[in-house]
Amino acid sequence: MNPLTTSSFDLPDRLSHKADPTLIADDEQHFAAIAESLEESIADLTDRIGAARKAPGRLGQEAMERDMLVHRLTAELRALRRFGLDLCLGRMVGADNAEPVYVGRLGLMDGAGRQLLVDWRSPAAEPFFGATHANPMGLASRRRYRWTRGRVGDYWDEVFTPDLLGTDGVQSSAALDDQSAFIASLGSNRSARMRDVLGTIAADQDAVVRAGSRGALVVDGGPGTGKTVVALHRAAYLLYSDPRLRHGVLFVGPHEPYLSYVADVLPSLGEESVQLCTLRDLVTEGAAATVETDPDVARLKSSADLVKAIDAAVRFYEEPPTTGMTVATEWSDIWLSPDDWAEAFGAPEPGTPHNEAREQIWELLLTILVDKHDDTAARHASPGGDDPAAQLRKSLRQNDELRATLDNAWTMIEAADLVGDLWSVPAYLRKCAPWLSPDEVRKLQRTDAQAWTESDLPLLDAARQRLGNPEASRRRRRHAAAVAAEREQRSKVIDDLIASDAYDDGEGVMTQLRQRDLQEMLVDEAALPGTDPAGFDQKLLAGPFAHIVVDEAQELTDAQWQMLLLRCPSRSFTIVGDRAQARHGFTESWRERLERVGLDRIAMAALSVNYRTPEEIMTEAAPVIRAALPDANVPTSIRSSGLPVVHGSTADLGSILDTWLAENAEGIACVIGAGDHEHGTFRATSRVRWLTPELSKGLEFDLVVLVDPDAFGKGVEGAVDRYVAMTRATQRLVILTS
Repeated sequence: MNPLTTSSFDLPDRLSHKADPTLIADDEQHFAAIAESLEESIADLTDRIGAARKAPGRLGQEAMERDMLVHRLTAELRALRRFGLDLCLGRMVGADNAEPVYVGRLGLMDGAGRQLLVDWRSPAAEPFFGATHANPMGLASRRRYRWTRGRVGDYWDEVFTPDLLGTDGVQSSAALDDQSAFIASLGSNRSARMRDVLGTIAADQDAVVRAGSRGALVVDGGPGTGKTVVALHRAAYLLYSDPRLRHGVLFVGPHEPYLSYVADVLPSLGEESVQLCTLRDLVTEGAAATVETDPDVARLKSSADLVKAIDAAVRFYEEPPTTGMTVATEWSDIWLSPDDWAEAFGAPEPGTPHNEAREQIWELLLTILVDKHDDTAARHASPGGDDPAAQLRKSLRQNDELRATLDNAWTMIEAADLVGDLWSVPAYLRKCAPWLSPDEVRKLQRTDAQAWTESDLPLLDAARQRLGNPEASRRRRRHAAAVAAEREQRSKVIDDLIASDAYDDGEGVMTQLRQRDLQEMLVDEAALPGTDPAGFDQKLLAGPFAHIVVDEAQELTDAQWQMLLLRCPSRSFTIVGDRAQARHGFTESWRERLERVGLDRIAMAALSVNYRTPEEIMTEAAPVIRAALPDANVPTSIRSSGLPVVHGSTADLGSILDTWLAENAEGIACVIGAGDHEHGTFRATSRVRWLTPELSKGLEFDLVVLVDPDAFGKGVEGAVDRYVAMTRATQRLVILTS
């Protein structure tokens, strides 16, 4: 598009009154400047990336800095190319009638340094989202754009000062929407990805987005209040505003369909460094874990106490020998007492993973033995003046009896084996969790100890964090041995070179090869076996993270909370959820729940306005949840679709979907049922999905068809599933029964 000859506005005929040049001429001019600046910025970034990549070969720190520069510039270029003019979200005019300030997904300046767009996260942009008629925050008016294929398909104005209401000309009501752009845009169709809502953040939501990051902020709100919108925008805002959080934010969603739904949102907000995952993703075994079918077993494993029992399970393998032993060497025998063992076992610093601590114990054990040894015989036996302590230490490393004794007392353990033993050895479980009754111990036992379920994941995670990686320790040991062997070999070569140099007077180059620093430089440790260039020690999503955002947090058990607390030592959380949508009930307050699992400094924020669900649907949904949870926080809908909830037979499912697809060229429908993914002649397509009630949580669709909602279950779980499924609809709800 040529910005100088083609209008940035593509308004339909029904909005022809908004195409008045007196209303949009200033925008056209500003958009042309943005387009020109974008073109220049993209060209400049492309040139800089090319120059950096063509720079002469570098080593070490210079190479790393070059790669970091290319990565940063590439991210900037990708962000600019992702959008065109639709980088611009809207504009605001101050009460002092100053020049309009245009707000964008990213900040943008022209070549002369004029600010064309202010970043939406900057303090200067806050009134664009936060201004209300009660508190205009210094604004006279605000305009928001809706972009379609790179051009403005609609826009809305709001005015905040009485003198602008009802006037003529540029400030007339031609483009006025007194309910704000957000409400006006709610009827727009859903897409497979979360729709772009950055320009339509409401004031109550924006206040939560911009709250500080210290401690835990709970955002409580019913369906349609924008909790997910707030969570995503808050993650992007905190990364922008708080340097402590840079590259350290984790976003945890309820399930994979949810992550797919929101995957494009954070990049569109200018952030690509946030890691998105589900709780399953935190543990290697999560991908194949099944649902825990026994509710009693699920309840027992949901306790944080059982997670904490992992520490006792590991300490079972950290008991020093209570009897001494004689360690034989080629020079003399050395007595290793129980006190010596206890001293060695106390070597690791608190918090050192069990498997990584073993090498520290081994090294101190060797030091104790060397110190106890009378090295006279060793000195006499050491040829060429070699260090007798080093000779003894080398000999001790090869002592199989000593190593076997340590292996039995401080055993290297895999997390899966440790947790599997709890479910297959009753005596071991009773020792580690003595509060369990005999019946509870029996319930937790199973034939296939490593047939993992979702309820096992917090224990596996805790075990892996507490144990560390046994293979990493083995690799370090092999690497250390390879380095020692390389040094010994080079030392022998140097001795041979000196012996063969007839002209060396003890001060020449050959003699200098004996110097320790020079010998160290000659050993290329990175090229020796045992190193791990692929980052073997790095565990997926192990953290630590500076801040964690948790959506649908009402579903987390105490045990699952421990998985997140392990990854966030700062206890900086954004916790988003709705107690009324907890499938297994949520009778306590948020504060009581979170303090019990280990959080403090808890702040509360509430969202009570339902922007998504029409009043007609909420009128039917509210009694469904209140029948099971009388105190449910049901939000107030602020719009009406004029479409009543339709009740019918499951035999009509195919015709209902066909009719809706014929009448709607865009939008997404979802059939929500408790059965399989097919029902009669219905087949899922790109515009019609089938989900269970649980997997629909956090999503939204233009049309929702509930199939046999009574089959969702009884009690709180069934009521919550029906309530959640009903409130996924933004326009129409159909309920079918057999």
